[in-house]
Order: sequence, then structure tokens, then C-alpha cells
Amino acid sequence: MKKQKSSEDRETDKDKNERKHWYSECKEERLMTEKIRVVVTPKMPFCRTAADSTSDKMNKRDDAPKDRGCLVAIIFFILGLGTLLPWNFFMTASMYFNNRLNTSEWRNGTITTRKEYYFNNWMTLLSQLPLLLFTLLNSFLYQRISERMRIAGSLVFILILFILTAVLVKIPMEEDRFFSITMATIWFINSFGAVLQGSLFGLVGLLPQRYSAFFMSGQGLAGTFAALAMIFAIASDSDSETAALGYFITPCVGTLVTLISYMLLPKLEFARFYLDSKSKSYELETSSQLLPTDAVEGCEKTSDPSNGPVVNGNPNKGVNCVSEEEGCKQAILTLQTENVSTQKSSVLQVFKKIWVMAFCVTFVFTVTLSVFPAVTVDVKTVYGGNWERYFIPVACFLIFNMMDFFGRISTLKFKWPSKESRLFPALVVSRVVFVPLLMMCNVQERRYLPALFSNDGIFAAIMLIFSWSSGYCVCLSMTYAPQLVGPADGETAGALMTFFLSLGLSLGAAFSFPLRFLV
Repeated sequence: MKKQKSSEDRETDKDKNERKHWYSECKEERLMTEKIRVVVTPKMPFCRTAADSTSDKMNKRDDAPKDRGCLVAIIFFILGLGTLLPWNFFMTASMYFNNRLNTSEWRNGTITTRKEYYFNNWMTLLSQLPLLLFTLLNSFLYQRISERMRIAGSLVFILILFILTAVLVKIPMEEDRFFSITMATIWFINSFGAVLQGSLFGLVGLLPQRYSAFFMSGQGLAGTFAALAMIFAIASDSDSETAALGYFITPCVGTLVTLISYMLLPKLEFARFYLDSKSKSYELETSSQLLPTDAVEGCEKTSDPSNGPVVNGNPNKGVNCVSEEEGCKQAILTLQTENVSTQKSSVLQVFKKIWVMAFCVTFVFTVTLSVFPAVTVDVKTVYGGNWERYFIPVACFLIFNMMDFFGRISTLKFKWPSKESRLFPALVVSRVVFVPLLMMCNVQERRYLPALFSNDGIFAAIMLIFSWSSGYCVCLSMTYAPQLVGPADGETAGALMTFFLSLGLSLGAAFSFPLRFLV
């Protein structure tokens, strides 16, 4: 009898060990699946993607300290503002540069020759090409240069180049040399700006989602900040040289504040908590919390043979044991299926799913940059007097930047058309109508096309719709793209959309040359 009992005990212990091993595998499979579900997608201005809710939950840590006084949020707002200062301040200062490059030559009391530099076209092209280039080279650069060196170093060089531009205001110079130095400055300052922007996108992605919104709101208001700086410089009633000097000192101060803000970031407890390199192991440390131990222990307890054999105990316990075991088997089959579904697709497969949105974001920026600012900055007011000085800063730059900002935040209230609708790409393509409309405004000097819309109000109305639709369509495209792929492919989709965004900017800058010539 004892021998028989000991034999049964050995068999019971063996079954118990097998079941414990089974449930431990079940737990590991569950944890692995939960980890795979964590994806990081690039954030666009005020664009809420499908992966954001998952990112919010994973980024929001229970043991995180508070952001006292919202200092980290303010710093990331300043960092966002600082990334786009180079592009916006050079673009808004087009009147200053064009005045210095006016090479009219007087001979015998008459104007004999006038050299055209096409400053606005070259400025747009040389500002956007570095963004496209460094988008392609970011994986090479970011793996070999530390984050602190990329961000702080870029800000230092941007500050030096802004100081150089401000100093050149007071230095008389031959036009060709001034043009060459200015173009070289624009190329290098936007190259460092592209590195800075890409690095800060990666940095802010480590924090909760709302900090991406602060960062992008700063970027969205950079153009408005530059336009207001120009308006205040004009309103100072100083001579043109002093006004230009004050205008270019403003981004010097702004860049210096941005650099100081970045250096203060590691000193804040909230920022250190998320940005410290040790925080990258957070998933590994807390993944055990994703599966409650009660469920596994309860399952083990239910199926534990020590509760008594089925034949000697309650038959319902045997049924519960079988059902729980079958449930775990079914759970593992489901988890294995999810593991297969969460494997990353190839870049080509992802592109096939998002090509419509990639086309949309490329086309929107191609249309926008083909006429803004290369064509719109040459529109003249029909009214004289003091308004003539304020016309371009207000009707062109201020309206565009403010309405583009409102177009982006409009996607928080409504998203129409839907991502499946064919109407959305049709609306994007329909924006091409703004190209001839703006070309037929009161652009001076003209060659071929007639000026059908010489009234200032009509130009302002066209700019208002043109800029709002640009911000709205871009943000909608960037929002929809990650929703068309699985969670595991969200990062690939975001990277592809960033590339096509840069491509659209470069194509628009290239098209601005023939379009300005056709006017």
C-alpha cells in the first residue's frame, strides 16, 4: 500500500512540475507579446496618431516625479521654437537681402543694367536641401555622434552663424560676395538646424506624449515669432541698417536662450527621470507587472494535484482544472498568432500601405513651397504710405504662419475626410489651384502673366485659405499614415513620412524657379 502511495506521489509531483513549467511558459509568452506592442512613432504638430494611446500608457510611469512649475514643458516649447529660427528669420528678412542685392548701375544718369539674383528661390532651395540630406544620413550620424554633441554643438554653430549675419549688416560689401556668403550661411545654418531638429525629435519621444505637443507648438509659432520681430523692427522708425541689425540680434538671443534651456534640462528631476540612459531598461524592470501573478497562481492552484485526485474529490475541480489548462493552451496559441502579426514588415510593404498619404504630404509641400515665399514675397500693395513697409510682413508672413498653425490644431477638433476616403487625396491635389491664383496677384516685376488680383484684400484672402489648408492637410496626412499599418510598423511609417515631407519641401523649392520666371 505504501509503495503504491509513493508511486502515486512521484507521479503527482511530476505532473505538478510539468504544469508549473507550462504556466511559466504561458507567462513568458504573454510578457513577450506585451513588449512587442510598445512602439514609438514620430510626433507631428498637434497630430494624434493611433499609436499615441499606447505610447502614453507606456511613457507615463507611476513612480515619475512631478514637472514642477511645468519647467520641462516650457523648455521643450523653447527648444521647438529654436529649431526653426534659422529658416524663418532668413525667409522673413527677404526684403533686407533683396535691397542689398539690388545691383542697379547708373550710367549717364540712367539705369543701364540690373542683375537678378533670385534670392528667394535660392534661399528656399538651400534651406530645404539640408533637411532632405540629413534625413537620409540621420542613421549614420546619430549612431556615431552623442546626443549632447549633436544638440549643443548645433546650437552653438547656429548662434555663431546668426552673429555673423548680424555683423554683416554693418559691413559694406560687393553684391556678388555678399550673395555668396549669405548662401553659404543659409546652407550651413539649416544643416545644423536639420541635425538639431532630428535629435530633439528623438529626445522628446522619450517623454510622455503631451511634451511632444509642447515641442511642436513651439515649432508652429517660430514663424509667427519671426514675423512679429520684423514688424517690431520696422515700427522702431530706425534707419534700415539699424532695424536689420536689431532684427538679426533677436534670433541670436533666441538661440542663446535655447542653448541655456537645453543645458538646464539634465538638472531637472523630471527630465532626468525620463532622459537618463538607465530609463531605457524600464520595460525590462516593470514587464513583470503586465501579467498579474494572481491569475497564474490561481491557475496553478486550481490544477494542483495536491488538492486530491479527481476520482477521490469533487468532479467539478477536475473540470475546472481541465478548462483552465485548455484556456492557457488557447492563450498561448493566441499569443503566438499575435507574435506573428506584430513582426515588422519590410519598408516596401509599409510603403505600399501608406503611399497615398506619402503622396499627399509630398504634394502639399511641393505646392506650398513652389510659391511661398518665392512668389508671394514679391507681391506689391496698391496703397502707398506707411502700409507699404508692413504689407509683406503682415499679409504674407504673419498671415501664413498664423493660419498654418491654426490649420494644424484644427485636426484636434475634426478630421475630415477620413483616411479611407478618396476625397482626401482629391482635395490635396485641388490645392494646385493656389499656384496660378497667387501668380496672378500683384507680383512685381512681371513678364508674361497678367495681374488679375491687384487688390490687397484678395491677396490676403487667398493667403489665408492657402496657408490654413497647408497646415491642415499636412497634419492630417501625418496622422493617418501610422493608422494604416500595424503597431510594429508605426516607426517605419513615421520615418517614411518624414522623408517624403522633406522631399516635398525640396521639390517645392526647385519648382519655385520656373514658376517665378513665368510670372
